[in-house]
Amino acid sequence: MKSFYSEDIFLSSQTAEKIYQEIKNKPIYDYHCHLVPAEIYEDKQFENIGQMWLGGDHYKWRLMRTVGIDEDYITGQTTFKEKFMKYAQAIEGAVGNPLYHWTHMELKMFFGINEPLTSQNAEEIWEKANKVIEDKKLSPRKLIEMSNVAYIATTDDINDSLEYHKMIREDKSFNVTVSPSFRTDNLFLYKAEGYDEYIKKLSDVSGVEVKDLASLKDALKNRVEFFASMGCKMTDVGIERFPQSIGTDEQADKVFKKVLSGKDVGTDEFDDFISNVYIYLGKLYKENDMIMQLHLAVKRNASTKLFNRVGRDAGGDCVGEAFPVSALIELLDKMDMEDSLPETIVYTLNPTMYYQIATSIRSFRNVSLGAAWWFCDHYSGIKEQLCLYSETASLNTFYGMLTDSRSFLSYARHDYFRRILASVIAEKVENGEFAPFENAVKVAENISGNNIKNKLGL
Repeated sequence: MKSFYSEDIFLSSQTAEKIYQEIKNKPIYDYHCHLVPAEIYEDKQFENIGQMWLGGDHYKWRLMRTVGIDEDYITGQTTFKEKFMKYAQAIEGAVGNPLYHWTHMELKMFFGINEPLTSQNAEEIWEKANKVIEDKKLSPRKLIEMSNVAYIATTDDINDSLEYHKMIREDKSFNVTVSPSFRTDNLFLYKAEGYDEYIKKLSDVSGVEVKDLASLKDALKNRVEFFASMGCKMTDVGIERFPQSIGTDEQADKVFKKVLSGKDVGTDEFDDFISNVYIYLGKLYKENDMIMQLHLAVKRNASTKLFNRVGRDAGGDCVGEAFPVSALIELLDKMDMEDSLPETIVYTLNPTMYYQIATSIRSFRNVSLGAAWWFCDHYSGIKEQLCLYSETASLNTFYGMLTDSRSFLSYARHDYFRRILASVIAEKVENGEFAPFENAVKVAENISGNNIKNKLGL
């Protein structure tokens, strides 16, 4: 029996250990995350591990609700110490949950603590971790540097001023590249409160009065070019709905004008607008050498009660319904026919869509399957995605892991991924399916950072 979180945790064999040793210290290129640029720039030392862990991590919030912990100890006004003690109660029995893995990998990697967090020792671990925070002056930048991170792509609304990105770029004391990503979700959430104000702000920041489809596209062109001037290489969208039809300019203009005038627009009708703008954005992305990320099959804010109390991004999202992959094919094909299909990464939160997506996107150049996303980035989910990728394409082309996280400790997930990756490849080597060993190492190195580094032109 292995000791608790031993050095060979998740490594299935000596071959896996050898591959892992070659990749474990490679720089991290975190090409999709939700870190806050202001926090990176201000670089304030964390006050305690409760703040560090529970200040905005909705993965942990969700688990705490699962075991019945009151919301006051999750997002309420209780102290971070009280929240930490409650989290210890939640995590101690969460066998197999990726949070159990990540929690103990983070304790070991950043605090030198290698014992299970339980209700009984929570006070002791609280004190040990806080002493490390104080002794090492742990702050966002310190954690980033400790994790050997070379590149971070944050997720930024198209209306964002990017002022903190500018200040980070000008700060010569910090050698990590922090780039914005062009996130369009709010543009398509036309039923959200304050949509009129959102479009007005887009008009203000773009210098174009948005009053119809044509002016919207002019405004989007200005914003994409601004983001590109700030080093943006990644774009993203992760709304619930994937358009089931493709609208002409006339159809999309009619729908958008109805939205702007406050008239009711049906979901199916709005597909004409979404698809039309997607195609236009694809052209802009391609012209500006940006990678388009499509996050599919997510259900947002399933609990109205939770949403009303806490708001978005609080652990109320879940796996969404599968939709006809023919709609994705139609959109990609339309972009391809119009020479507006940029480099694209497609993710699905619903794993039942994996094979359809993996095979269909390979009909198009430069469209790739994304990493196991969100509810799928656990041990078995990562293995499933790696095996599926290898079975439907060349594993050597995979862009690898990303954190998709708001936590500065979540770089432990890259180590988690690299251990699983090493084991998946090692199994093929040991079975006599893949050789030579040096080639196996090269594939692991490419996936662990080389591929995305090269694609980003770093």
